Amino acid sequence: MTYLSRVWLNPLRTGAQALLRNPQRLHAAVLGGIARQPIDERVLWRLETAQPHRAELLILTESRPSWEHLVEQAGWPGAEDPQALVRDYQPLLDRVQAGREFAFRLRANPVAATRQPASPSVAQKERLAAPRPRGVRVAHRTAGHQLTWLTDRIERWGFTFLDAEGHPTVHLSARERLTFRKRSSDGDKSKGPQVVLSTATFDGALRVIDPDLARRTLLHGAGAAKAYGCGLLTLAPLTSTPPSRPTPEAH
Repeated sequence: MTYLSRVWLNPLRTGAQALLRNPQRLHAAVLGGIARQPIDERVLWRLETAQPHRAELLILTESRPSWEHLVEQAGWPGAEDPQALVRDYQPLLDRVQAGREFAFRLRANPVAATRQPASPSVAQKERLAAPRPRGVRVAHRTAGHQLTWLTDRIERWGFTFLDAEGHPTVHLSARERLTFRKRSSDGDKSKGPQVVLSTATFDGALRVIDPDLARRTLLHGAGAAKAYGCGLLTLAPLTSTPPSRPTPEAH
């Protein structure tokens, strides 16, 4: 089975602030909710920070998770309302049929592979110097290139955009450049390699054209940097004003 979870995080708590600052640390906290160890399943997640007083964490897992540790560390453990919601994802997958239309949201890491990056990092130079180099990933940083990246791939993922007056109904709702450090081999975060990640959040409306490809995209994610909160495509009922934040309730 597959489950979509929503967990509320309290930005005023020290534990939540540490997670919100570092995608790698948040990824580790997400994996901590999976009981089956070692983890051999695809886990997708996305952090939503549009609300000023609480952050929303959406997580897709193959096994049923437990989020008590996140609520205790970074949420409102004593609150009356449930702070973690886990829903069966199968009803949404069953509705993914050819011709069905949905509102969607995707936070992605639009990149392209090249053997001639303009300003290669040290790690990229080492990779390109190896025998038979396969190229390195370079981020698309302009809004136009990021939208083109999505448009070029959407049909490979089993969908097509709806048209509004001859233009696809998709727009960039957020763009971020994240910088953080991985932990080193001895566990010291301050000594680990620096990661620079360019993300783009897309919202809009789409139609299913290949249900099998569409379900695969929903379950396995889209694009790169999935460990850092990218790639989770969420769907919601299509209304006259597509919802900007599909959540487990919407499914």
